[in-house]
Amino acid sequence: MVVTQDAMQIGRIIKQLRVRADMTRGQLAIASAISASHVTRIESGQRYPSARILRRIAPHLGIGELDLLAFAGYVSPEHAEIVAVPDSGKLDPYVVAYLSRESVVVQRAVVGVFSAMREVVEGMVRRGTAPNGDDRG
Repeated sequence: MVVTQDAMQIGRIIKQLRVRADMTRGQLAIASAISASHVTRIESGQRYPSARILRRIAPHLGIGELDLLAFAGYVSPEHAEIVAVPDSGKLDPYVVAYLSRESVVVQRAVVGVFSAMREVVEGMVRRGTAPNGDDRG
């Protein structure tokens, strides 16, 4: 098994948060409904946690779900801040929560598609050809 630097880093962060929360691995596992061996593998860097697992353990570690997803690279830190502000016009919390359940590959593909679509719409707005006169971008 290859242990990556990213897996080691997120594992250390999770362990620090767990210790700070005064929990054992077993307690975190029970509270999060995951196996204690899985928690051990994550903390040791042998497994990279999925966004789904991070969402399950975050409330028990005393950290916001989006903050933990940002630490793991599933959501950029700037997006985690934007999502916390309702109606900011940047990211919908539902969309972020939905995408966090997908693999990183799928998330990046979706963001790429949306970025391309946004460029097309912004170009249409600049030319005055946006559908229905909608210039929100």
